[in-house]
Amino acid sequence: MQVQRSSAPAAVGGGATRTGRSTWIGLAYLVALAAAEVLTNLVEPRLGLLMHGTLLVALFFHTALTWERPGHRLLLSLTFAPLIRLLSLSLPLAGFPMIYWYLIVSVPLFVAAAVALRTLGLSRMEIGLNLRAFPLQMLVALTGLSLGYLEYRILQPAPLAHSLAWEEIWIPGLILLVCTGFAEELIFRGMMQQTAVEVLGRGGGIVYVAILFAVLHVGYGSLTDVLFVFGVALFFGLVKSVTGSILGVSLAHGMTNILLFLTIPLGLNYFDLIARYLYGR
Repeated sequence: MQVQRSSAPAAVGGGATRTGRSTWIGLAYLVALAAAEVLTNLVEPRLGLLMHGTLLVALFFHTALTWERPGHRLLLSLTFAPLIRLLSLSLPLAGFPMIYWYLIVSVPLFVAAAVALRTLGLSRMEIGLNLRAFPLQMLVALTGLSLGYLEYRILQPAPLAHSLAWEEIWIPGLILLVCTGFAEELIFRGMMQQTAVEVLGRGGGIVYVAILFAVLHVGYGSLTDVLFVFGVALFFGLVKSVTGSILGVSLAHGMTNILLFLTIPLGLNYFDLIARYLYGR
């Protein structure tokens, strides 16, 4: 088979144009998702959910219509942003303790993630399910201790358990580790960042996903927390990009939430314990 040399420049130019179009489409959806989240949490929840539902359907159709073009993998991964919000606010969870909300919502998310990853053809190594740079991953995991303390100072949420007794906290701790730490890192740093980098480049993809991840924290009602989460998401994204693994960031994320929602609200603050050990206070 002979290559038609005369058509090569047009193909290259067309590919560049399609990539540029994919970038603008991705940015447009980011703005729309941010608007839906603000509308849901700060204006009128029902209108916000309607917008999220509309975006979810639009993303599915847009993915199908552009399947052979650059950017379709990012569009499919973006469906998880409205899906997370629709599941968290639409499921009948009022009769369950709040800690179990994370578990219940994570089940359909894990199933959807498995289907999406298979559909997108992303390998285990691409999404970061590996033990690369293991010593560094453990150091990254330990940052969760400081991140959890800092975010608690910002939000000061009520505890999700009644006491620090082992039988009271081990299940909530495991839920936060797996259903928030691992699940969210698998979706955002594993799948979404991988597909965003394909369209926006390494730096652009990391920033893009960090913005979207931060926007999904608007519901806490704290601009300081949104900015804090954005910074953490940039850090997590860089770690995943450099090491190729989500092990460390998943553990750090889970540990952050364990300190934020369990141990520190119940009075166990390791910074205070260190101070008492060093200064006898």
